[in-house]
Amino acid sequence: MSKTSTVSETLAVSLEGIGKRFPGVVANHDVSIKVRPRTVHALVGENGAGKSTLMKILYGVQKPDVGTIAISGQEVSFASPADAIRHEIGMVFQHFQLADNLTVTENVVLGAESRHGIGADARREIEGISETYGFGLDPDELVENLGVGQRQRVEILKVLYRGAKIIILDEPTAVLVPQEVEALFRNLRELRDEGHTLIFISHKLDEVLAIADDITVLRRGTTVATVDPGDVTPRDLAELMVGAELPSASTEESTVTETEVLEVKNLTVLDPTGRAVLSDINLRIRAGEVLGIAGVEGNGQTELVEAVVGMRKAANGTVELGNVDVTRQGAGERRTSGVGYIPEDRHRHGLLLDSPLWENRILGHQNRPPSVKGFWLNREGAREDSTRIVEQYDVRTPGIDTGARALSGGNQQKFIVGREMSGDPVLLVAAHPTRGVDVGAQAAIWGHIREARRKGLAVLLISADLDELIGLSDSLRVILRGKLVGDFDPQTVTPQQLGAAMTGVTGGGLRSSGEEKS
Repeated sequence: MSKTSTVSETLAVSLEGIGKRFPGVVANHDVSIKVRPRTVHALVGENGAGKSTLMKILYGVQKPDVGTIAISGQEVSFASPADAIRHEIGMVFQHFQLADNLTVTENVVLGAESRHGIGADARREIEGISETYGFGLDPDELVENLGVGQRQRVEILKVLYRGAKIIILDEPTAVLVPQEVEALFRNLRELRDEGHTLIFISHKLDEVLAIADDITVLRRGTTVATVDPGDVTPRDLAELMVGAELPSASTEESTVTETEVLEVKNLTVLDPTGRAVLSDINLRIRAGEVLGIAGVEGNGQTELVEAVVGMRKAANGTVELGNVDVTRQGAGERRTSGVGYIPEDRHRHGLLLDSPLWENRILGHQNRPPSVKGFWLNREGAREDSTRIVEQYDVRTPGIDTGARALSGGNQQKFIVGREMSGDPVLLVAAHPTRGVDVGAQAAIWGHIREARRKGLAVLLISADLDELIGLSDSLRVILRGKLVGDFDPQTVTPQQLGAAMTGVTGGGLRSSGEEKS
């Protein structure tokens, strides 16, 4: 299944024998990757496999302890990303690095003013790149007015403007709906056909097979194989990555009861300018039920989650938990009442990055065992339960005294999920619970949610993974421009139908509000 370059072809990127150690962790060991020019080369692997470290080495953020890097046949050594940029390497990060209050042009030229200045020449260059690759971006549009797919193209435009010929894309489809993924792939193929080389990092194996010319698999910090996508299936890749079959999100049977856990009535939320970001939201979740919310990022999901967990005040309407009006309660009181919360931004709202894992076990749970004993902090209890979470949720870490920042994003996510599933919550508000985790961890998290659901947990699930939403949910709603606009049957709806509803295009799959998943 291995694919190699022809003898006469100079490789765009060659990484040979790369090794990188951190205290207590071997991130990369004898990693070798050969990237052919004018191809899309996918890099896949489980969390902690070393993908991020390897790309940071290629982009100059980290220096390898051993090994060599060659760009277009020339051996190089990077001390910073500026060195990588000079060698025509660019990186598009998973989390967008854009200023909403600036235009497309201003975002693109920020930090690269020396190329074409900040005036008409820069604008013409940006407009030309956008037209060449079919991005359809208005250089004068404010970024705050752009959809998620358009913002992704702005990020790619930034690296092209800086002259990148080799582009690293880290989880570029994580927050895109199917139609936006298709548009992105058209852009990537255009870039490839125009002579660019792309390194594509993703956990979505079907997408990898759809876009890649070559696929390299990493496991436990080393290279396992480089394969031709025409020779493998998603199951084959999953087995190479984690030694397990591709998981399914299917919930199998209904566990919905008649016991109402959460009811939101006529909820309206305003932003600081007084504009309604949520309008007249009504929903109910019962014990044993997963209610999935689908929507393009920026349509009110964040505000809905924060209003339910108590982080954002309602301008109108009520939130009831177990028939108790908690509208005026803060997040701490709602947590004490049994609300678990997996935030969409784990760095901002889920972790103290510079604190050890056992202290992060206490975060948000400081009023309940095992974090407290009587009136006092229970360090031993928090440490013991942190060890349980690490083992039960397969968190790859040297130990519970390791700082959260040292863990990969997926392992940070697994720890948060384990913490929030602890203490038998009655309601779990889960915003993108498997974002950034590998197929093995994804299967484990799905299994934990299914098991808790069987025991009566009510779940409000927000996810950009439409297969996850369809598979785990007992009922599905679509949110668009701050309003719930559709009610879908998870047993019959397709990802394409959901994607159409999420972007305001009517489609099939709607059901009456009285129907339930059997």
